[in-house]
Amino acid sequence: MNIIQLIVLSIIEGVTEFLPISSTGHMVIASSIMGIDKDTFVKLFEIVIQLGAILAVVVLYFKRFFRSLNFYYKLVVGVIPAVILGVFLKKYIDILLESPLVIGIALLVGGIILLFVDDWFNKPTVTEEKDISYLTAFKIGCFQCLAMIPGVSRSASSIVGGMSQKLNRTAAAEFSFFLAVPTMFGATVKDLWDFHKDPQNQLSSAVLHHDIIYLLLGSAIAFVVALLAIRSFITFLEQKGFKLFGWYRILAGAVIIVLFFTTNALHNKDPKQTDVKAALTDCRSVFRHKI
Repeated sequence: MNIIQLIVLSIIEGVTEFLPISSTGHMVIASSIMGIDKDTFVKLFEIVIQLGAILAVVVLYFKRFFRSLNFYYKLVVGVIPAVILGVFLKKYIDILLESPLVIGIALLVGGIILLFVDDWFNKPTVTEEKDISYLTAFKIGCFQCLAMIPGVSRSASSIVGGMSQKLNRTAAAEFSFFLAVPTMFGATVKDLWDFHKDPQNQLSSAVLHHDIIYLLLGSAIAFVVALLAIRSFITFLEQKGFKLFGWYRILAGAVIIVLFFTTNALHNKDPKQTDVKAALTDCRSVFRHKI
């Protein structure tokens, strides 16, 4: 990965992480288009730059994170569904992440939903985080789990989940940001630990020292861009709603699906990572073996 590709991926992470358009989907597609090989450093890079995006939420809403313990209790309740499903479905999710077709379909379907979500949930009664109940936080966390399907968008699923529970657009978006902190931090730490344990991912000390500047640069870019994206998103959402994001997702999803069936640009040549049908079949039986 060269410096231009690094900058592009970092910007994509910062822009898309908290917008309802799927950061994972955009990262996978961008990597495919730019021909970035999933080598050891690229895997590490994509994990680490998420920390920069997470930090943007903490900085922007610093006072909220020190308001009361009740705030943290709600986040813990909200993240429980993702923790449970993440433990059971991790390896199957990783396989789905390599399928541009799954991403394209999820973007398209999610876009259609966003076209109508403002009309479906137009009578909110909750306008602030302090009025969100524990049960509501848990339900929003369940909606967030839909984002385990690449292309759905963690932000979109949790915001729609919040609006379905009578939160207004701003409150739903902000709680989605807050819920992202423990969710993304936990997932990032888990990914880093898995990366560390895998002998195939070991970096030499010489390589690690050489590339540490790239990791810091990518995280810094993702942090700054995420700051701007969050501020802009809240302002836009209050004025315009979700329709523009819906149309964007529909267009992006349609383009990805067409490219998938008409070119080889989005096809992963590694059969071990593209056997999506097998992953979906295994997912149906996973709970029979683990529960």
